[in-house]
Amino acid sequence: MSASANYGGRTARWRTKAEKRARTMVKTVSFRNKAVEISGHLHLPDNFREDEKFPALVGVHPAGGVKEQTIGAYAKRLAAQGFVTVVYDSSYQGESGGEPRLLEDPATRVEDARCAADFLTTLPFVDSERIGVFGICAGGGYAISAAQTERRFKAVATVSAAPMGEGSRGFLGHMSPVAEQIGTLEMVAKQRTAEARGGTPLYATFVPETLEEIDENTPDLLREGYDYYRTPRGRHPNSKGRFLLTSMDKMFAFSAFDQIPTLLTQPMLLVVGSKADTKVFSDQAYELSKGPKELFVVEGATHIAMYDVPEYVDQAITKMVEFFAVL
Repeated sequence: MSASANYGGRTARWRTKAEKRARTMVKTVSFRNKAVEISGHLHLPDNFREDEKFPALVGVHPAGGVKEQTIGAYAKRLAAQGFVTVVYDSSYQGESGGEPRLLEDPATRVEDARCAADFLTTLPFVDSERIGVFGICAGGGYAISAAQTERRFKAVATVSAAPMGEGSRGFLGHMSPVAEQIGTLEMVAKQRTAEARGGTPLYATFVPETLEEIDENTPDLLREGYDYYRTPRGRHPNSKGRFLLTSMDKMFAFSAFDQIPTLLTQPMLLVVGSKADTKVFSDQAYELSKGPKELFVVEGATHIAMYDVPEYVDQAITKMVEFFAVL
């Protein structure tokens, strides 16, 4: 089934999807972050009616991910529980616009989330006073960052949170020596000069591209990241799994956690696997927060297992639905 609708000057195509365990409607939508058109999916409850008001959520995808992967699966499940939920490809990535392609710009990623909130407030069936935000992996860091200064987000939840600024300046909670960080920035500076003079862009990867890059010393995050992003388990043609090397200076300058103690007064839920090598970040965010907070540990789960393993996702969704009842 398909139809068209226009909300706030934005035209969208409707389509219904029969899916296991949840019946939701999904519509293709778009909104703008300045000059960039953002491509999104709006997940609607099966009991959706245009003449009613619903709480709404903005979902932020992992670095290197797209809306059709884990963030979309979570959005579907949350919509089935009564939340209008929008997910989207970030600026410069997936089906969204913006140049240069595959730029990972944290400030823009946070602004994307704000613009998604703008979009939700134009929909007549969304209660603009009941909007929350959630994110997975790097999207969790961006969700926390956005909530610190975006008061329209009344609550924030994360799954396997991994803040890009803190993560890029070190690895899994271990900060790199300053000299090493400066060396990386020197390399980025040279690459920017090369590209300004017409040189070929260089890319870095979020996860290994081949099995040959994995050995017994590879962290679970990267080992399982390969299995999710590079195999039929979670692979999607719009998810390239790499980013422009010249993203690094922007990532180094960014902190997702810097204002948690002072500005993040909204309720915060941190969902993380007990075996996640990124658990350190959820622990840090929890300790920094002086507001309402909960750290929900899923026993036995790793970072990537929280993306799609049913027994773990079920626990996360149950907790998130309970948490977002505050909206």
